[in-house]
Amino acid sequence: MTALTDADGHRLPGRVSEKTYLDINGGRQGMFLQSADVMNPVLLYLHGGMPEFFLTERYPTGLERIFTVAWWDRRGAGLSFDPRSSPQNFTLEQHLDDTLAVTDYLRERFGQEKVYVMAHSGGTFFGLQAAARAPERFHAYVGMSQMVRQLESERIAYEYMLARYRERGDRRMVRKLEAAPVTIAGGTPDAYLSVRDKAMHRLGVGTMHEMHSVITGVFWPSITSRQYTVAEKVRLWRGKFTTGVMPQWTQQILATDLSEQVPKVEIPLYLLHGVHDYTCCLSLAHEYFDRVQAPVKGFYTFHHSAHSPIFEEPEKVRRILSEDVLTGTNKLADPT
Repeated sequence: MTALTDADGHRLPGRVSEKTYLDINGGRQGMFLQSADVMNPVLLYLHGGMPEFFLTERYPTGLERIFTVAWWDRRGAGLSFDPRSSPQNFTLEQHLDDTLAVTDYLRERFGQEKVYVMAHSGGTFFGLQAAARAPERFHAYVGMSQMVRQLESERIAYEYMLARYRERGDRRMVRKLEAAPVTIAGGTPDAYLSVRDKAMHRLGVGTMHEMHSVITGVFWPSITSRQYTVAEKVRLWRGKFTTGVMPQWTQQILATDLSEQVPKVEIPLYLLHGVHDYTCCLSLAHEYFDRVQAPVKGFYTFHHSAHSPIFEEPEKVRRILSEDVLTGTNKLADPT
C-alpha cells in the first residue's frame, strides 16, 4: 500500500494504509483501509457494480483525511472473488449480513460505537437496507447515485440514449438500441446490456461525465493500479465478468422498489447525485428523497458530475461530509 503523507511528503503518525483479508460469514473477503488518523470517525464505503478503490490513484478523494475509510470489496467482487462460488447465486440477505458483519469488525477494531456508511450506485441497494435494518450501528447514511426503481431507471436511460444517438445520426448505435428495447414488461435484454456501458460513456452519462470509454477510463486504470497484485487484478475482472451488472440483477435488483422497501430510516440520510447520471437516474432519486422519512435529510446536486461525484467533484463531496454529515445537519443541501 502507498503510505499516507502530509503536504511535505512526511509520513503521517497514527495513519492506516493497509490491505486486509477477513473471514466474513464463511467467506474470505478483502478491503483497503486508509486513514490519516486512526481517531477519525469510520466510514464504510460500499462500491457499485465493481470495486472502485483503484480509481483513487487517478482521482484522489481525500476521504482518508477526515475518515478512517474501509473500501470493502463485497462478496464475489475484487479481493473477495472466489472462483469456487458463483456471484449470481449470492442473495440480498447474504450481502446484508456481510455488510453488518464488516460494520461490526470496524466498530470493534477502531473502538467506535457507530460508523458512517457511504454507498455508491449498486452499493446503495444494500447499504440503504442495511442502514434501515440496523440503525443502531450507523451515524448516518450517504447514498451516491441512489438506486430506487432500477428497471424504470434503465427504461429512462434507454429512451434518453436512443433519442440522443438519433440526433447524432449514429445509425449503428441506433440499430443496436432499437433491436434491444428496455421495457417494464420485458426488462433489460442481454443485447441491451452488452452495449449499455459503451453507449452511456460515449454520451458522458456513465461512470464520469468526462469519461467516454470504459477501456481507457476504467479497465486501464485497474490494470496499472499499484494497489492490486496481478492475481488480484485478474480476480477483479473475473468477478465483474461473472457477475454482470450486479448480483441478482433480474431476480432482485430490477424487481425491487426501494421506495416501498425502505420508506423510512431512523438516522440522517444524505443523497448525492450528478445531473448527467443515467446509470441511476436523478429524477427517481429525487422522487425517493421527497418521500422518505428521516430525522435529517439532505439532497445535493452535482452539476459537473455523472455517476461518480466522489471522483468528479471531490472537494464538494468532502465539504458536504465535513460540514453536514459529520454534524448531522443539512445546511449545504439543495433548497427544498
